[in-house]
Amino acid sequence: MPNSAMTRSEIRAVMRNVATRLLDQVPQLADRLLVELRGTESPYRRIPEAVHRRDLEGAFRAGLGAVIQQWSERRDLTHAVENATRRAEQGIPLDSLLRGYRLATQITWEAMVDVVTAEYPEAAAAVLRGAGGMWHAVDRQAVVAADAYRRREAELRSRSAERAQALLDALLEGRADTAVVRDAAMALEVPQFGRYLVIATRPEPSDRADVHRRPAEAAGLRLLWRVRPDFDLVVVSLADRDPDRAIATLRPLLLGRAGVSPPVDGLLELSEARRYAVVALRTCRTGETVRLDERLPAALAVSQPDLAERLVEVVLRPILDLDPPDRDILLTTLSCWLDCDGSVTRTAAALYCHRNTVFNRVRRIETLTGRSPDHPRDAMELTLALDAYHITSAP
Repeated sequence: MPNSAMTRSEIRAVMRNVATRLLDQVPQLADRLLVELRGTESPYRRIPEAVHRRDLEGAFRAGLGAVIQQWSERRDLTHAVENATRRAEQGIPLDSLLRGYRLATQITWEAMVDVVTAEYPEAAAAVLRGAGGMWHAVDRQAVVAADAYRRREAELRSRSAERAQALLDALLEGRADTAVVRDAAMALEVPQFGRYLVIATRPEPSDRADVHRRPAEAAGLRLLWRVRPDFDLVVVSLADRDPDRAIATLRPLLLGRAGVSPPVDGLLELSEARRYAVVALRTCRTGETVRLDERLPAALAVSQPDLAERLVEVVLRPILDLDPPDRDILLTTLSCWLDCDGSVTRTAAALYCHRNTVFNRVRRIETLTGRSPDHPRDAMELTLALDAYHITSAP
């Protein structure tokens, strides 16, 4: 019968017969597809041989069968979803998955041409007319597979991020043993025994939404962020970097006040570094970034809040009971005096006043507190009391 005289029902009958013959060849077609994919797509070569034979071959057979069944007017897309989901779980890139569909189409088409040439030569025109249905079936499979892949990839990424954050919490809160440390190093992609800093920051409320200021890397430094209700934590993987230079590099990213721990060796010591960073943060004034080692006297005060309050009461109460303008002048002068190492000249320059004015204020502080800033032991008590006052009265 001439091609042009074939009815639509006859064309469908030929296509169903061709589909049946191709279904018989699915194992051989799948084997060919596996060989070509493993030869051209490196992600497939990373899959162990046992998984390859048990999982991938079966999946490709089912996929080819599904394509042919769609061509013969069946519409089951379940396999496309299952196959794409599995590939996402195995870490096969989406491009490699879609290339598999293109290779499957090519192999199926070549096999179909062989069947038609050998068994239905009079139906060549019917095959050409039916080919559009096969291309549509493959395209539909690929679209559904890509959507399913992206959904599963997003789920896996979210779960992976949640697990990584949970492991980081365990490290920072001192709930990690050696197994947790090993898992955390892999999940967070950081060295288990590297050098680390922990930075505690307290952003202003307006800065809370500025997630762009929390990059995973800055100037080659790996950064791990953990947002808390009252402060944020940043774990910095130093490698061989100098801590001071690292802090200078990160300062633009640290919103508000920031306290920096001493360097520690290894993930297992992050809980201790976190504690030091939080103590350093509590010694900060507005906008400061300070290292704990720079504020050890103040750190001692904040570590014992009740004793810090008692120190302020015993040493500074006579000054604090003055009228606010008078009180603030004396506290500012005392702070500047201590910062200037007791130099009247430098203190007067910093306060824009006469040297005699500074001298008179210092003598008044001595009279009120019974402690002379000129004497080392008294200066130490005044320094600790002033630090404690600033910390306990900070907003």
